[in-house]
Amino acid sequence: MSAGINTYKTDLREIFFALFEQFGFGQVAGQAPYDAWGPDEAKAVLSETYRFAREVLGPLNSVGDREGCRVENGSVLTPTGFKDAWKKLYEQGFKTVAVSPEHGGQGAPMMLQVTVEELLSGANTAFNMYPGLSFGAAEVIAECGTKDQQHLFVERMLNGTWGGTMCLTEPHAGSDVGAAKSTARRNADGTYNIRGTKIFISGGDHDMAQNVIHLVLARIDGASPGTKGLSLFIVPKLRINKDGSSGQPNDVSVGSIEHKMGINGSATCVLNFGESDGCLGELVGTVEHVGMSQMFKMMNGARIAVGIQGVALASAAYYNAVDYAKDRKQGSHFTKWKDPTAPRAAIIEHPDVRRMLLDIKSHVEGIRALIIKLAMHLDKARQLAGKDDEAATYHKGQVELLTPLVKSYGSDQSFRLCAQAIQVYGGAGYIQDYPVEQYTRDSKIFSIYEGTNHIQAMDLVGRKLGQAGGMHFQQFMGDVGAFVEAHREHAVYGEAVKLLASAQEALMSSAMTVFSWSQDGGKFPLIPLSANRFLNMMSEVAVGWLLLDAALIADKAQGALSADHPDRAFYEGKKYSALYYARNVLPNVEQAARLIALEDTSPMEITDAAFASV
Repeated sequence: MSAGINTYKTDLREIFFALFEQFGFGQVAGQAPYDAWGPDEAKAVLSETYRFAREVLGPLNSVGDREGCRVENGSVLTPTGFKDAWKKLYEQGFKTVAVSPEHGGQGAPMMLQVTVEELLSGANTAFNMYPGLSFGAAEVIAECGTKDQQHLFVERMLNGTWGGTMCLTEPHAGSDVGAAKSTARRNADGTYNIRGTKIFISGGDHDMAQNVIHLVLARIDGASPGTKGLSLFIVPKLRINKDGSSGQPNDVSVGSIEHKMGINGSATCVLNFGESDGCLGELVGTVEHVGMSQMFKMMNGARIAVGIQGVALASAAYYNAVDYAKDRKQGSHFTKWKDPTAPRAAIIEHPDVRRMLLDIKSHVEGIRALIIKLAMHLDKARQLAGKDDEAATYHKGQVELLTPLVKSYGSDQSFRLCAQAIQVYGGAGYIQDYPVEQYTRDSKIFSIYEGTNHIQAMDLVGRKLGQAGGMHFQQFMGDVGAFVEAHREHAVYGEAVKLLASAQEALMSSAMTVFSWSQDGGKFPLIPLSANRFLNMMSEVAVGWLLLDAALIADKAQGALSADHPDRAFYEGKKYSALYYARNVLPNVEQAARLIALEDTSPMEITDAAFASV
């Protein structure tokens, strides 16, 4: 792939459909606290973001992949062009679209911000991780910090003056955060001396911002073991002077940067804190030993962001694959395969290529709809708080329930779909002349970081299904059930809706089975053995529902168009996305339910020695 060539593309029409026609952006915008926003403003922001993504970030994607990052004189240098792109990103306000005006933002609904993030991540995932983590760290300080901390850190981190990170993982602990050994020693002036090593720190150091503000989990001397003894600290790379400027180094050093399979433009660092006993930090807020609950505020947002990264790359891979399939000619049309003189056909005419493309299309559209639905619940929960607390509670509950689905299903499918895009290209997709091989490498990390997907599955079955006495899950199932009852006799989609109904029933049956295991100590191992399967089942029900909902909206809209209207083909695409998914994916839910009911424990029964004889 040539240096500096943009390969990013998407379909704004599809994004506009999800925002404005399916999820009612216009009903959320225009009302407090989103008074200044409407569909026209949102379309203008998305159009400008897409221009920036294609002209600035897209050409740097392959550059970052080839160059990677490097350490010189103890500091990380980012790939060519990243520093200038960082400056332009913040000058144009793309990262502060949904930030409160109180912190220098534009106060838009989160529904708009998630679509902006898709465009930025799709164009250059590695680059967008730097400002994404800064945003998350700033949010934690905004919500949990003191007034002085909010004043000092938040706006500077949101406007790109300073960067930010989250520092949880340690070499010996991995996802077992409670085993952290990093320490914090109280000082008489209220600061703490921080000491320890953190690994896999995305954006742990870079040359794009004046300073990097680390949020570090550490255990104050004498605190209890496990997660309950952890506190969260603000630890700047450079100490902060009284006037708010960056001062002398704070004894935070880069041990190394990882050489990875993908996202090579993102500096994944080993960070050493306090090697010379000179690393000073301050507690986030005023309460010790609540670091995990504070960090989870960032992690939940980060998990949603991973789902956005997933759909962003799968979407980019899809549109590149469609273009290639239309242009590449190979073989004759399948109706003339015996005729050696028949003209060569574009591969998009071959049935299996069409199947692969429709598979990618349906999943991308469904996962995007799931993400925007989650964001819609966030926006409505904020709007209704203090006005209709019962409705606000419903929306908050759906956010809790859908977050592990967005993160896990979005990331698992992203890697699969990007790999399938390679298959559309054939051998050409495996070489670096085309972008899909990089998309595939970049997307693998999504199922691993911000809590592996098994952690997401255990969060779903272990916590989210039973939250509020199971009310959130029951409300989700009630929403799906109401849709089924309203449309099961639809002339075009009735049979597909009945497939959704069967999948919903299978999901409910499996939920009851999982609940019964939780009441039987002898069957408890079946829960982690089946958690991933259950999350996938619930995700497929959710996506199948949203695709059918979109198809019904499109069916009605298409009926009002003239025969030559350009949107007719677009709406036809919505129809076939829904029908393909209903016919080819939803039946898997019933099969998965049968497998759960088998209660297979063979992975627990096999001995360690039997796994391999070497």
